[in-house]
Amino acid sequence: MARKDLLDIASLEREEIDLILNQASPFKELFTRSVKKVPALKGKSVLTLFYEPSTRTHSSFEVAAKRLSADVTNFDVRHSSVTKGESVRETVETLQAMRTDYIIVRHPRSGLPAAIAAQTNASVVNAGDGAHAHPTQALLDAFTIKEKFPDPEGKKVLIIGDILHSRVARSTSCILKKLGVKVAFLGPGSLNPRNGPENVQRFTDYKSAMAWSPDIVYLLRVQMERQDAPFFPSLREYHRLYGVTDQRLEEIKKRGLYIMHPGPVNRGVELCDAVMDYERSLINDQVENGIAARMAVLYYLKPASDS
Repeated sequence: MARKDLLDIASLEREEIDLILNQASPFKELFTRSVKKVPALKGKSVLTLFYEPSTRTHSSFEVAAKRLSADVTNFDVRHSSVTKGESVRETVETLQAMRTDYIIVRHPRSGLPAAIAAQTNASVVNAGDGAHAHPTQALLDAFTIKEKFPDPEGKKVLIIGDILHSRVARSTSCILKKLGVKVAFLGPGSLNPRNGPENVQRFTDYKSAMAWSPDIVYLLRVQMERQDAPFFPSLREYHRLYGVTDQRLEEIKKRGLYIMHPGPVNRGVELCDAVMDYERSLINDQVENGIAARMAVLYYLKPASDS
């Protein structure tokens, strides 16, 4: 049942999602041991190809690959022939000649990882493309939620923020619906498009969204770098209307809700400082679970050269 590439969540069957999430559990248990490596990918090569800056996702994949005993190479796009005009196709042909087994791709253009996957025998993992998809973020989010709710069907997750530009919102809402979780969006009307996933409620004011009684509040990072026009008056105004302020945190505590965020956090925008000390904040759990989930993904995929 193993597949060659992981490009999005929509193409995954429920059985595949369950297999990956179930495998992430023993990989996470590995972190508590004195020796934190297994030989699952010994002799295999993993190459990271990031055309966008990233710290969390990049380092998470690197640690995941090394804990599976793979050899890891970081392709430095800034100092490569790409800066001299080399096309992505030429870069992939070079990597193909190097007999790379796995390529982790992050690119600002939607669909680019799929185009690369069609050109190589290596297993390609989409580490985020444009505003399209971020499948491993969705898997680690689902894994984190299942740790708190082993049977999450019927639970409610409220995703707050810039839905329009968010690949996280698209992928995470997709995987949650596949798991039977109810999803709603909250954000400014300009960033909360009506044409989106089906069966997702949309709110534009915080009070109405909380009346929906979510179990988890998932805050998205405000991505100013992807906004080519002002979608709200100011970051201060955004925090006042949609952020978890000190006052809203008190309400969240009384309700016993969990808080999630894909990182990096913009303090004073999506949330107040006190959220980081809230006992039901799962933000640090997401970071740790990102390694386990990505280990499970690499372990599950099968390069064409292995066929």
